[in-house]
Amino acid sequence: MKEKKEDIEQREKEQKVKKQDKIQDEKIDEQKEEVQKEFKGFFESLKVFLSELLNIKSGTDKEATAASIRKGISMKGQTAWILVFSIFVASIGLNISSTAVVIGAMLISPLMGPILGIGFSVGINDVDTLIASLVNFAVMVVLSILTSFLFFSIPLFQQETPELIARTQPDVRDVLIAISGGLALIIAISRPTSQFNTVAGVAIATALMPPLCTAGFGLAIGNFTYFGGALFLFSINSIFIALAAFAITKYLRFPMVKYINQAKRKRISHLAMFVASIVLTYSIYLFYQLYIEEKFYNQAINFIEDIEGEGVNIIGDASESINYDDDEIKLYVFGSEYGSNDIKRWENSLSEFGLKNTKLTILQSQNDSRVREDIDEIKNLYINSHKILTKREETILEKDERIAELEKDLRKYYKKEVLIGEIYNEIHINYEHIEELSFAREFKTNFKKIDTVPVISVIWDSKIKESDRKLQEKKLKKWLEARLKIGNITIRTSE
Repeated sequence: MKEKKEDIEQREKEQKVKKQDKIQDEKIDEQKEEVQKEFKGFFESLKVFLSELLNIKSGTDKEATAASIRKGISMKGQTAWILVFSIFVASIGLNISSTAVVIGAMLISPLMGPILGIGFSVGINDVDTLIASLVNFAVMVVLSILTSFLFFSIPLFQQETPELIARTQPDVRDVLIAISGGLALIIAISRPTSQFNTVAGVAIATALMPPLCTAGFGLAIGNFTYFGGALFLFSINSIFIALAAFAITKYLRFPMVKYINQAKRKRISHLAMFVASIVLTYSIYLFYQLYIEEKFYNQAINFIEDIEGEGVNIIGDASESINYDDDEIKLYVFGSEYGSNDIKRWENSLSEFGLKNTKLTILQSQNDSRVREDIDEIKNLYINSHKILTKREETILEKDERIAELEKDLRKYYKKEVLIGEIYNEIHINYEHIEELSFAREFKTNFKKIDTVPVISVIWDSKIKESDRKLQEKKLKKWLEARLKIGNITIRTSE
């Protein structure tokens, strides 16, 4: 009986534990459901937040946007003159390497209008706007290049500045800037309230004007490499800005232009899409080519820096040693003589930098003793020239000091001589009986010392009495000694 009672108690305990475990499990399940609901609510809230944050469709003023883009296409009248003056200002800024002046010119330039018009018109299948955009785009390019050409045709402004040379070679970053700037611009224009800061910022960032000015510069100096490179950079910027406008126009679903003739509308639509596809494909190809070229240059520079890290002296700038077109790196090595094992090791290391098929050419002097002799000779010439210049400077300094002393003595002499000339008129006014006057210095010696005696020779009027003449001479002597601040003046009467 006792055992049965214990069994019953044991079973009751077990049932009680199971019941508690079940309650605990139910609580855990409830907590899990609550956590899942919270996470689900968080992700849904995050999704809604991001959707609202990144949504550019709401609030789009499609009619005002289309009107604004069409309005900015024309390159006539005031717009043409604004373009001419802005190109002129930009050319001056590039000539003096003033970034501030170039930025100011880009802010007043109307270059964006026709480019946006091309992308927008293709996006909405508007042939008339597309034709107008292309015509005005051509006018814009010709007018800009002609203005910069006329400016840089003046010989005074034909020096190659860093600002000009920087616009002769595009790279992959220019493409990324053009795409980002074009997207930002068309989105800003499509807002109900125009965002002028964004428009101005895109005008500066995409930098359409400097390449056109550089193209005119290349044409003016006859450097068609500069002309072609700058025009290529401008073309890349224009294409990707137009593509960005086309993409946003399609994404925002601007209304397509409708034609009465549906067959014509379809043909035009197909033609526009075909042209857009070709431009897009070509743009992707350009982007890829620029990316590959930029990648090659970076890998080649890393390779050259690695060789220089071994203590190898390489003559010239690293970028000048890289030839992308021929897939070659040509290095001019100076100093120690490197054998075929070293060159072979360098060639094998090309693959480590992603330059497996690149040709490496090493040019080095077989014996650099002659080069060292030339350097020593140049040093000696410099030292001797410096000594000669130093000696000449000392001689010139001595002569300058001597000249200063002579000028000092001469000033003392002329001071008295000039003073005599100044008082001639006073003498003539105060002593009307004097007909002629002369001034001289006589040297007097007693064979022990030499003195200089100032002598005034006077010719008197014959009508003056002797007594009056002597009185006038004494008066003249005292007055001259006081006036000239000279003592012991001798007055002589000449017949």
